[in-house]
Amino acid sequence: MNQEQNYPLPQVYLVDGGGGLQHPPHQPNLVPCWSFPPPQVRQRSREKSGGCMGVRPGVALLVLMLFLLVFAALGFEAFQIHRLQRELKELRQAEPEPESHSALKQIGPSEAARRGEDRPAAAHVTGRIEGAVFPQTLRWDPHAGRGFTSGGVSYRYEDGALQVNETGLYHIYSRVELTFKDCSPESSFLHTMFVRRGGRSTPLRLMEAHRAGFCHLRTKLSWTTESYLGSAQQLQRHDRVYVNVSRPSDLRRVSYANFFGLYKI
Repeated sequence: MNQEQNYPLPQVYLVDGGGGLQHPPHQPNLVPCWSFPPPQVRQRSREKSGGCMGVRPGVALLVLMLFLLVFAALGFEAFQIHRLQRELKELRQAEPEPESHSALKQIGPSEAARRGEDRPAAAHVTGRIEGAVFPQTLRWDPHAGRGFTSGGVSYRYEDGALQVNETGLYHIYSRVELTFKDCSPESSFLHTMFVRRGGRSTPLRLMEAHRAGFCHLRTKLSWTTESYLGSAQQLQRHDRVYVNVSRPSDLRRVSYANFFGLYKI
């Protein structure tokens, strides 16, 4: 037995028929059964196991794309909600002023009157009961009874005019009623309508009625008479229309007996 050679496994001896031990003529290059698998086997097992933590790269990429799509959808919805909220805020800020506020702005061509130009241009005002002094140019009340102004027509409190803010053809009318306490055949009065226009120093007379002879006999009784004027007139933008009565102190002291108005044809 040769003691200088070492083998990874116990030595193999051959036993012949004579019972003696013999060394094998050639020592085989044996591989232990507990050695690692060959490189080909390890490569196949690595391919089966896949990528990081057992997840294939294709599957990981698909999951990542799904997450990106979800976050993109959430971001788009947030943007849409923000845009709708901004539009709603702008609509609330652009709401028109209530009519109760526009009714307070009746002097001159106010902004409220300009916003009402989509309505028909018209106005109807009734007589205003004056104090001791009665000017010939009558004053009116745009809110008493059936009084109103619309479509850009405004009433001027300072001088009693109806002002139009659009050039066109208008029907203009006025009625006055007077009561004479000492009526006589000489009793008379003038009922006049005129317009003041920019660029003209003097007013332009539109209509006039001269009433006389309504009292046939001299009497101490009161006598009531009236006058009505009405016609179509071409008016220009910012024209101011007035009504004059020569004897305003004899006007009947009832608001609905005296009125003045116009409307665009």
